[in-house]
Amino acid sequence: MISYPFSSNQVKRASIFTLGCRLNQAESQNIKEKLVNNGYILVPFGEKADLGIINTCTVTSLADAKCRQVIRKFIKSNPTAFIAVIGCYSQMAANDISNIPGVDLILGNQEKLSILDYVDMGKNDRPLIIRDKINKEDFSMSFVGDIPFNKRANLKVQEGCDFMCSFCIIPFARGRARSRDFDNLVAEAKSLVCRGVREIVLTGVNIGTYDNNKKNITSIVDNLNKISGLDRIRISSIEPTTIPLALLDRMADSSHSLLPFLHIPLQAGSNKILEKMRRKYTVQEFSDFINLAQKKVNDICIGTDIMVGFPGESDDDFDQTCQLFNSNPFSYCHVFPYSEREGALAAKWNESIIPQNVRQKRSAILRRLSEEKRYKYYSRYVGKKVEVLFEDKRDGSWPGYTPNYMRVVTSSTQDLTNKIMNVKLTEITHHFLMGVLTDA
Repeated sequence: MISYPFSSNQVKRASIFTLGCRLNQAESQNIKEKLVNNGYILVPFGEKADLGIINTCTVTSLADAKCRQVIRKFIKSNPTAFIAVIGCYSQMAANDISNIPGVDLILGNQEKLSILDYVDMGKNDRPLIIRDKINKEDFSMSFVGDIPFNKRANLKVQEGCDFMCSFCIIPFARGRARSRDFDNLVAEAKSLVCRGVREIVLTGVNIGTYDNNKKNITSIVDNLNKISGLDRIRISSIEPTTIPLALLDRMADSSHSLLPFLHIPLQAGSNKILEKMRRKYTVQEFSDFINLAQKKVNDICIGTDIMVGFPGESDDDFDQTCQLFNSNPFSYCHVFPYSEREGALAAKWNESIIPQNVRQKRSAILRRLSEEKRYKYYSRYVGKKVEVLFEDKRDGSWPGYTPNYMRVVTSSTQDLTNKIMNVKLTEITHHFLMGVLTDA
């Protein structure tokens, strides 16, 4: 147990802001629970706090700018608070962060889950920077097992990546691929379910490469499927070349808790660009797999990530990407304009740079196509009954998700928090479906 960072009669308030991926969210939740276990009161970001933690992202230059903006905003509203900046941006740009007046602690990814070891040292004229070399070994995680949760939970099962795509610096920010101890992750899953969790989302940098003690990603979902009270298992983003066909079999099995959902990064629909990106598949191989998934798994939702404006991407290359997205069974896409990242191979290329206005134009085109795809996919379910796992009430209504990750909102006088209910879908509104509660 970490010692209290303050006297027993002094209650301190902590606030955490999380940028970026679902893995960051999982790590922030781990830190929040440790803070509560050590006597802190958690308050919404922006309220007065004694401790501010910003868990950062560095996947794009826009993410870097957002990190700096959030840090400065918190310091302005809490000038006397202890300010800790942790995570990927801290790992890659500690010197830039140290130039922001008011920052007290900068932790890279190796040390960030041990943040409570450092928060009692008081304000500093210059921040303490701890950015150790990232361990290459498989790992375990400590977790708090006695705080009620009652929500969907992210479960970190893997860390780092060995793929070295030419646009990406995550292998430098997060380290090489390594897996969480199998028994350790199963123990946390059981703890989460005991605390009220009904859906667990498996998270990591490259989770399909999970390999610990002869266990793989299929071993994880099969063992979690045995946990009584765990109704749903969802896989977050997963690389196309790492998906065992056995996962499709589990999704197609109505008795298995693995949900019919895949988010598989495509990045580009041109073989020329995929090769420059150092992706590990061709357009045909990707297309063949997602069509197989659609045939094997009823109601599957398949989402993807697409990058536009990569160096050398011609109008024809972009048209191929749009055609591939339109002609295959995608339900939506997340669109990212290419961002130069210092340290990534592509950042060294001086030729064929795509202007920013072209990147933005292509992004807008694909986002519109994505909205059309999402609307078409949702339209198939209007008038049908679905099961929805509801979250906390927001703005007078209850939001939740179907097994295939459609967002549903309904009105009810009941407390629907963390309940799975039958809903008849009535209409599509913006990015979600409206529905009414109904009998089974």
